[in-house]
Amino acid sequence: MSRAKVARDRVRLRLDGGAQVKRTIRALLVALGFSAAVAVSQSALAQSGGPQSANIFDPAREQVERQASQPLNNAPVWRAVNSGREHTTNIPAREAGVLIQSEGEQWRQLRPSLYSAGGALLAAVIVLLIAFYLIRGPIRVEAPLTGRMIERFSPVERIAHWTMAISFVVLGLTGLLLTFGKFLVLPVVGYTLFGWLASVAKNLHNFVAPVFLVSIPVFIVIFVRDNLPKAYDFKWLAAFGGLFGRGSHPPSGRFNGGEKLLFWGLVCLLSIVLIVSGLVMLFPNFEQTRQQMQLANTVHLITAMLGIAMALGHIYLGTIGQVGAYQAMRDGHVDETWAKEHHPLWYDDVKSGRARGATSPDRASGSPAAAGVPGHSD
Repeated sequence: MSRAKVARDRVRLRLDGGAQVKRTIRALLVALGFSAAVAVSQSALAQSGGPQSANIFDPAREQVERQASQPLNNAPVWRAVNSGREHTTNIPAREAGVLIQSEGEQWRQLRPSLYSAGGALLAAVIVLLIAFYLIRGPIRVEAPLTGRMIERFSPVERIAHWTMAISFVVLGLTGLLLTFGKFLVLPVVGYTLFGWLASVAKNLHNFVAPVFLVSIPVFIVIFVRDNLPKAYDFKWLAAFGGLFGRGSHPPSGRFNGGEKLLFWGLVCLLSIVLIVSGLVMLFPNFEQTRQQMQLANTVHLITAMLGIAMALGHIYLGTIGQVGAYQAMRDGHVDETWAKEHHPLWYDDVKSGRARGATSPDRASGSPAAAGVPGHSD
């Protein structure tokens, strides 16, 4: 081989080696640039709160190390469980991926205070009614009874009223047992009897509820016309219906201002709220979340306490508080004197023919005593 050829080969090798080095350096620079770009993008995502990559083995490795240094300490696991985050599950239901709902603890802590407030409210109403009865006594008519009866409620109206009233009372009693029974009844009767009572109360509450649901709109349709507010209702309310005085008869139509407040407040507002919140709890198969069920339970409890408190006042006046009121809803008729003193405007409308209310002939020749109609003050 000639010396010239050897020299050319050496030069060629040097050139090829230099080109290879340049390509290697160029590739290293590209790799470094790409790595820098990735690092910058990851930093920007971290600052903006965007998704970040994570090593799926890190939590497991951390837990293994924790078990070695702190046996039985599963705090990281339970922190993740209590976070309320929804994880992957094959169950096709809302919140199925949430093992523990943290709002449930807040709801559980709120309930005792609601029980206490509701119980205090009902106890206060009962004490006030007892005190009022002892001081005022039953409200009676002042003029002698005539024995002539006026139809106050038709059979259809009485059926609508008693259906709603009886179902409300059953729901109220069973609800109170389920609410306060653990604190008031269980210590007295023991676990066996209370378990039986609670089971009966729960089933009665669930199966009587649809009756109440149907009775409310029927009752509203029947009585809404006579419960529309009038100007004279404010005079009745300003005088407290004459409850605290004798000889005072504020103006009143077929229903007085207090009865109209009860109609719109208890029947049209609270009862409808009770029905809606009760349906949310009674039929949990419409994809309600646990938080929605807890909210419905809280609203149901508060509304029920307010409704029962209002109903206690109505039951008092409709039974022992006002003589003749119970007989009016039981038999459908009242004496003319009772109508004239308690509902004078309605009495005038009936006598003039502007309102329905047929007058029956005298009972036992018009003798109030023979008629057996209560209500006359001796």
